[in-house]
Amino acid sequence: MIEIRSLLALSMVPGIGASKLRALVNHFGDPDSVFSATEHELGEVDVIDRRAAKAIASSKSFEEEIDVQLTRLEKVQARIVTFWDKEYPDNLKKIYDPPVMLFVRGTLSDKDKYSIAIVGTRAPSDYGRHIAEKIARELAEKGICIVSGLARGIDTACHTAAVRAGGRTIAVLGSGVDVIYPSENRKLSERIIEDGAVVSEYYMGSKPDAVNFPRRNRIISGISLGTVLIETDVNGGAMITAGTALDQNREVFAVPGSIIEAKGRGTNKLIKEGRAKLIEDVSDILDELRYKLKPVLKEASKPPQKIQLAIFEQRVFDALTDDPIHIDVLGEKCSASTSDLLVQLLSLELKGVVKQLPGKYFVKCD
Repeated sequence: MIEIRSLLALSMVPGIGASKLRALVNHFGDPDSVFSATEHELGEVDVIDRRAAKAIASSKSFEEEIDVQLTRLEKVQARIVTFWDKEYPDNLKKIYDPPVMLFVRGTLSDKDKYSIAIVGTRAPSDYGRHIAEKIARELAEKGICIVSGLARGIDTACHTAAVRAGGRTIAVLGSGVDVIYPSENRKLSERIIEDGAVVSEYYMGSKPDAVNFPRRNRIISGISLGTVLIETDVNGGAMITAGTALDQNREVFAVPGSIIEAKGRGTNKLIKEGRAKLIEDVSDILDELRYKLKPVLKEASKPPQKIQLAIFEQRVFDALTDDPIHIDVLGEKCSASTSDLLVQLLSLELKGVVKQLPGKYFVKCD
């Protein structure tokens, strides 16, 4: 269990950012041991140079600043979740530069690893707002957590739709979790906290500085399996989120925008360049991520359909499972050549009982 006061103190040492802080705690085991180490011992950590080691060894106690943070946390019933805590979001741990601490109001859940982020312009058209609400609502109704940034426009529409649908949503702020921005979303933030979370990597009391938002965006995409863009110009903040999602090897989806409005240029550019998958409704997202989302999808059970299969089709179908299997392995199981298998698999695909995945993998359809 990481001692929060010591971790806060280490984070306040000038020049000690998230990556150095993670390296130090991983090397020494806990923040207290970092402060007990000599300059020489600190220098043995790869990312710590002489200047950083000296800054740690000669740092002050920061007791007053820590007390302010803890008082602010208590005032809004927030807490700190550290990188080493079980509660820390699974997907976020896997990005290049995960925050060491998340200031959290509300609850984090294991199911948040199946989240979808939705972002876009702060000044959407009626079309954009409608699409954002529809996608967020339908995903929330299927048990998928919606992640966004609580900004005006698309973000607000998505959070609101998810809450109204009785679903979970996570708002990632570019300010302290006790400084709700924009201020008109304070009531919405309280509703989000009831069955979701408002989170930030910034200290309590931090103002919504413009330089905070690009870094905030990497958390939005980092928590999520995929990011949906709805209306953004080529230089909009949502494009930064798309970039971080791509860097994190996450899926990026975009709703086509107007070709005559600036707010459609960003999404259309991503689609045209092949960096985002064009989507028209929720089914396009689910088709792409269905196997990753399967543990949480709330779908009505479908009555089994009686589909007639030929003898060899049945043999191939029976050899498949709910987990993807490569055609070479399938050939061994069925004692069949690749060319014969491809004929049968195509027939099974046309009958809607088999799906082909990238890399010549195949899987049974639900």
